[in-house]
Amino acid sequence: MAKTASADTDISPDIAALSFEDALGELEKIVGDLERGKVKLDDAIAAYTRGAQLKRHCETKLAAAKAKVEKIVLRPDGSVAAEESELN
Repeated sequence: MAKTASADTDISPDIAALSFEDALGELEKIVGDLERGKVKLDDAIAAYTRGAQLKRHCETKLAAAKAKVEKIVLRPDGSVAAEESELN
């Protein structure tokens, strides 16, 4: 029996391999299809489940990007440095 999602993150490997942009695009398509009622009930449940995984994946990617954002600061001695930015 194939494992469909990793135990740690509950994200399927195919979703984990997606870029933020690709995952967001797929999520937008799923939301649009569900809003328009273009899918049957069983398919809608599967799409909702996949959409939830895509949402978590996007949130994880955004959190990682946020942690990497730095700001350039001018120190009192005139030197330039990069510090972690506070984006709360």
